[in-house]
Amino acid sequence: MQKRYLVLTELFLPTKGGTAVWFDEVYRRLGGKDIHIVTADVPGAEEYDRDHPNSIHRLSLKRVPWLKPESLLMYLRFFFTSLWLALTHRFDAIHAGRALPEGLVAWLVARLTRRPVAIYAHGEELTGWGRGNKYRAMRFALRHADKVIANSDFTHDTLVEMGVAPERIEMIHPGVDTERFRPGLPFQDLRDSLGLADGVRLILSVGRLSRRKGFDTVIRCLPAVLEAGVDVHYAVIGIGEDRDYLAGLVDECGVGRRVHLLGHVPMDDLPRWYNACDLFVLANRDIEGDTEGFGIVYIEAAACGKAAIAGRAGGTGSAVLDGVTGLRVETSNLDELQQAICRLLGDSGFRDTMSAAAMERAHAMLSWTAVAQRTSALNLRS
Repeated sequence: MQKRYLVLTELFLPTKGGTAVWFDEVYRRLGGKDIHIVTADVPGAEEYDRDHPNSIHRLSLKRVPWLKPESLLMYLRFFFTSLWLALTHRFDAIHAGRALPEGLVAWLVARLTRRPVAIYAHGEELTGWGRGNKYRAMRFALRHADKVIANSDFTHDTLVEMGVAPERIEMIHPGVDTERFRPGLPFQDLRDSLGLADGVRLILSVGRLSRRKGFDTVIRCLPAVLEAGVDVHYAVIGIGEDRDYLAGLVDECGVGRRVHLLGHVPMDDLPRWYNACDLFVLANRDIEGDTEGFGIVYIEAAACGKAAIAGRAGGTGSAVLDGVTGLRVETSNLDELQQAICRLLGDSGFRDTMSAAAMERAHAMLSWTAVAQRTSALNLRS
């Protein structure tokens, strides 16, 4: 018998981002209209929701600057809509996409309607919100949830440090669409668009152009990689606030002909870009608590049969198994990153072994179907 869930999440497709994809992919696999999702009204939502298998309820969740706190109206809308749904439907459980704002509201609704509640924890929100009132509210919600879903070992350990009981934490990694992200897709036209000759290696990064993603670190490494005799180009897919900074750094390092800032690419082309590259690199780092909680892009690359290099910060150790599906390095050390790149690009046997292991793990353990099954199997107590 399928379970019936009330899901509160500010982030849901067509909003971009790995978290929005996660909730859409999982709950559409867990049931039909008996699953109700309360989320933000965003451009394109009406068209997207029209054929969605779940029941979607869209709210205006914008902050109001003249209110104190600015998020008060958002909390009230979340609360009253969710409470009404919980009182008029027989849900088995309430799931919240994050501790704030959704988790606090979900906990209150769950207690008022005597339903169990699970809250997702992603990692970066646990370390990036300081230690003020917002942190205390988040900690309260997490400590009082029936279950907290941690996306990585790093997130699990952080939750324990915050006082969440270990027996209430369930580890569920994000997943990947293994039908969309797979090896064997045509990609020669993409390499041709960059002017790459046969034998030229291509490093790929995908993500929002923000400082903690480490695109700048890879760019700084390129001159040393080229000097070591590796004929390589670097392609970056993503948009964000660091676009001009990265373009200036490319010129500063003298690698203008080797770096390709591609911006946004069509959805159908993203899996082909993973196929087109020889190595996936996201040299993430921690900046004042802002860190990578997991990194879905690593397993998208893995599902396409590509080894990866990740930074040691945050929860990337659950996405990239060091020495098995790729390498994790201290990205503040340019020599260490440069050596890792040269090792994987220079030793095809070593790279192929890791690529095969990465693909096997992604398809066997990290498909969205597998993630949905683990979510359904959660043992919640009310």
